[in-house]
Parts: sequence; structure tokens; C-alpha cells
Amino acid sequence: MNLRHALDAPGFAPLPTRVRTLLETLAAPPRLGAHLRVVHDVAVTLTGWVGPRADLPAVLFGAATHDIGKILHPEELSGPGSAHELAGYSLLRSQGVEESLARFARTHGSWNAADVTFEDLLVTPADKVWKGKRLPQLEQRVAERLGGPPWETFLALDDELERITSGADARLAFQAAYPTSG
Repeated sequence: MNLRHALDAPGFAPLPTRVRTLLETLAAPPRLGAHLRVVHDVAVTLTGWVGPRADLPAVLFGAATHDIGKILHPEELSGPGSAHELAGYSLLRSQGVEESLARFARTHGSWNAADVTFEDLLVTPADKVWKGKRLPQLEQRVAERLGGPPWETFLALDDELERITSGADARLAFQAAYPTSG
């Protein structure tokens, strides 16, 4: 299966047109297209729950491009590594993507830094819960930024993330159906 199939297959929210064009222009591996698609889909759900407290278009763009640097570091599609983070940021900037959107490629792995924005914090859980992974410290930071009574906010977020993680098996199967090279 090819990149176009990963981008067009039913069942997940479509990527923003600008992102789709970038992935096609840069000849992204099909698995990367599938991965960005499922993370973006989770971000659509999460931002729908969060509502207008965040820059939703930025979060969705960030979720749809956070791992784009894996085009340059394809070994990180099937193994660990963080070289794709700065590479993705540089790649997006070289393609004319403004700093305010390109930053997600370099910030999605550093959610515990002091200067991360609420939008950065929303991209990171989307990149975790798509596969059923939960990070309590990250979720606590998100809950704090959401505001409201702390314990109630945390429990509400926990419920929403638990609901999202229930679809992890289908998302993992979708991504695994695509090859790591073109």
C-alpha cells in the first residue's frame, strides 16, 4: 500500500490539505502518512473535547506534522530516536512553514520543558494515546492548563483519554498495514 492509500483510506479524519501536499511533495513513506493520520485523528477528538481554549488549527497542524522529520530519519519509523525532531522542524521551515506551526516537530518530545505552550501539550498526548500509552505527569500538566477544579478537571481528562485509548488496536493495525519505505 502506498502513501496515497494511507492518506485516503476511510476511518480517520483527513489531514489538512497543506499537510497532505507536503507529504506528497516530500515523498513521505506510507507508514509515516498512516502514523500522522492517526495522531491527527486523535487530536481532532481531543481538541473537540478541549474546545476553544487552545489554537485548534495549530494543534491539528502540529499533530499532522509532528514526525515529518522521519522522512529524513526513516530508521525512526520502526525504532527509537529523536533525530527526527529538529530535522522535522528544519524541513518544515525549508518548505515555507511558519515558525508557529513548524515548532511542533521539535517540541512534541519535550513536553516537560518549562516553555512549552498549551498547544504543544495537546499534540504530545495525541502522539501517545493513539497507541494506548498514558503518561500521568503529562496528563497532569494538561489538566493544570485546562483550568477549573484540579481534581475534577484531571478526572474528566482521564475519562476522555481512556475513551480515546480504547481505539488503539485499530489505529495500531492501520499504521502497521503500511510499509516504512515508498
